[in-house]
Amino acid sequence: MLTKKEKKLLIEKALEARKNSYSPYSNFAVGAALLTEDGEIFLGANVENASLGLTICAERSAIFSAVSYGKRKFKAIAIAGSQESPTPPCGACRQVMTEFGEFAVILVGQNEILETSVSELLPLQFDLKGE
Repeated sequence: MLTKKEKKLLIEKALEARKNSYSPYSNFAVGAALLTEDGEIFLGANVENASLGLTICAERSAIFSAVSYGKRKFKAIAIAGSQESPTPPCGACRQVMTEFGEFAVILVGQNEILETSVSELLPLQFDLKGE
Protein backbone atom coordinates (compact mmCIF):
# COMPACT_ATOMS: atom_id res chain seq x y z
CA MET A 1 0.00 0.00 0.00
CA LEU A 2 1.30 3.41 -0.98
CA THR A 3 1.44 6.02 1.79
CA LYS A 4 0.29 9.62 1.26
CA LYS A 5 3.90 10.74 1.73
CA GLU A 6 5.17 8.32 -0.93
CA LYS A 7 2.42 9.36 -3.34
CA LYS A 8 3.17 13.06 -2.85
CA LEU A 9 6.90 12.49 -3.34
CA LEU A 10 6.38 10.40 -6.48
CA ILE A 11 4.15 13.06 -8.02
CA GLU A 12 6.73 15.76 -7.25
CA LYS A 13 9.52 13.63 -8.74
CA ALA A 14 7.49 12.84 -11.88
CA LEU A 15 6.85 16.55 -12.41
CA GLU A 16 10.56 17.21 -11.89
CA ALA A 17 11.50 14.47 -14.37
CA ARG A 18 9.12 15.94 -16.95
CA LYS A 19 11.38 19.01 -17.09
CA ASN A 20 14.08 16.77 -18.61
CA SER A 21 11.88 15.61 -21.47
CA TYR A 22 13.39 15.89 -24.93
CA SER A 23 10.27 16.32 -27.06
CA PRO A 24 11.01 18.77 -29.91
CA TYR A 25 8.71 16.97 -32.37
CA SER A 26 5.52 16.47 -30.35
CA ASN A 27 6.04 19.13 -27.66
CA PHE A 28 4.43 16.53 -25.38
CA ALA A 29 6.61 16.29 -22.28
CA VAL A 30 6.20 13.34 -19.92
CA GLY A 31 8.03 12.48 -16.72
CA ALA A 32 7.88 9.34 -14.60
CA ALA A 33 8.99 8.43 -11.10
CA LEU A 34 9.22 4.75 -10.20
CA LEU A 35 9.32 3.59 -6.58
CA THR A 36 10.99 0.23 -5.94
CA GLU A 37 9.88 -2.10 -3.16
CA ASP A 38 13.05 -1.20 -1.24
CA GLY A 39 12.32 2.54 -1.36
CA GLU A 40 14.52 3.79 -4.20
CA ILE A 41 13.11 6.16 -6.81
CA PHE A 42 14.14 6.07 -10.47
CA LEU A 43 13.21 8.89 -12.84
CA GLY A 44 12.49 8.81 -16.54
CA ALA A 45 11.54 11.31 -19.22
CA ASN A 46 10.39 10.78 -22.78
CA VAL A 47 13.18 11.17 -25.32
CA GLU A 48 12.15 11.69 -28.93
CA ASN A 49 14.14 11.09 -32.07
CA ALA A 50 13.73 12.28 -35.66
CA SER A 51 13.23 8.61 -36.49
CA LEU A 52 10.10 8.39 -34.35
CA GLY A 53 10.35 4.63 -33.82
CA LEU A 54 13.48 5.24 -31.76
CA THR A 55 11.61 7.40 -29.25
CA ILE A 56 11.33 6.11 -25.68
CA CYS A 57 8.54 6.91 -23.26
CA ALA A 58 9.15 8.20 -19.74
CA GLU A 59 7.68 5.08 -18.15
CA ARG A 60 10.00 2.69 -19.96
CA SER A 61 12.93 5.02 -19.37
CA ALA A 62 12.36 4.86 -15.59
CA ILE A 63 11.75 1.10 -15.58
CA PHE A 64 14.79 0.31 -17.73
CA SER A 65 16.94 2.51 -15.50
CA ALA A 66 15.77 0.64 -12.39
CA VAL A 67 16.34 -2.73 -14.04
CA SER A 68 19.83 -1.60 -15.04
CA TYR A 69 20.54 -1.18 -11.33
CA GLY A 70 19.25 -4.66 -10.52
CA LYS A 71 15.78 -3.65 -9.35
CA ARG A 72 12.91 -5.94 -10.30
CA LYS A 73 10.18 -5.29 -7.71
CA PHE A 74 8.21 -2.08 -7.92
CA LYS A 75 5.71 -0.48 -5.56
CA ALA A 76 4.38 2.39 -7.70
CA ILE A 77 4.97 4.66 -10.67
CA ALA A 78 3.76 8.24 -11.13
CA ILE A 79 3.41 9.51 -14.70
CA ALA A 80 3.08 13.25 -15.33
CA GLY A 81 2.12 14.46 -18.77
CA SER A 82 1.83 18.02 -19.96
CA GLN A 83 -1.93 17.99 -20.49
CA GLU A 84 -4.74 19.12 -18.21
CA SER A 85 -6.08 15.56 -17.94
CA PRO A 86 -3.97 12.61 -16.78
CA THR A 87 -1.92 10.87 -19.47
CA PRO A 88 -2.25 7.09 -19.42
CA PRO A 89 0.72 5.01 -20.60
CA CYS A 90 0.83 3.71 -24.16
CA GLY A 91 0.32 0.02 -24.90
CA ALA A 92 4.05 -0.72 -25.08
CA CYS A 93 4.62 0.81 -21.65
CA ARG A 94 1.67 -1.11 -20.22
CA GLN A 95 3.13 -4.38 -21.48
CA VAL A 96 6.58 -3.53 -20.09
CA MET A 97 5.02 -2.75 -16.71
CA THR A 98 3.28 -6.14 -16.63
CA GLU A 99 6.67 -7.84 -16.92
CA PHE A 100 7.41 -6.72 -13.36
CA GLY A 101 4.16 -7.63 -11.65
CA GLU A 102 1.40 -5.69 -9.99
CA PHE A 103 2.01 -2.18 -8.65
CA ALA A 104 0.22 1.14 -8.27
CA VAL A 105 0.05 3.60 -11.17
CA ILE A 106 -0.57 7.29 -10.50
CA LEU A 107 -1.57 9.35 -13.54
CA VAL A 108 -0.94 13.06 -13.05
CA GLY A 109 -2.64 15.78 -15.05
CA GLN A 110 -2.67 19.50 -14.39
CA ASN A 111 -6.22 19.37 -13.04
CA GLU A 112 -6.69 15.76 -11.99
CA ILE A 113 -4.87 12.76 -10.51
CA LEU A 114 -6.04 9.20 -11.14
CA GLU A 115 -4.87 6.11 -9.28
CA THR A 116 -4.99 2.71 -10.90
CA SER A 117 -2.87 -0.41 -11.18
CA VAL A 118 -0.95 -2.34 -13.80
CA SER A 119 -3.63 -5.04 -14.09
CA GLU A 120 -6.39 -2.44 -14.46
CA LEU A 121 -4.45 -0.77 -17.29
CA LEU A 122 -3.84 -4.06 -19.10
CA PRO A 123 -6.23 -6.77 -17.91
CA LEU A 124 -5.34 -9.40 -20.54
CA GLN A 125 -1.56 -9.36 -20.36
CA PHE A 126 0.74 -11.30 -22.65
CA ASP A 127 2.72 -13.57 -20.32
CA LEU A 128 5.28 -16.21 -21.30
CA LYS A 129 5.92 -17.05 -17.64
CA GLY A 130 2.45 -18.55 -17.27
CA GLU A 131 1.63 -16.63 -14.10
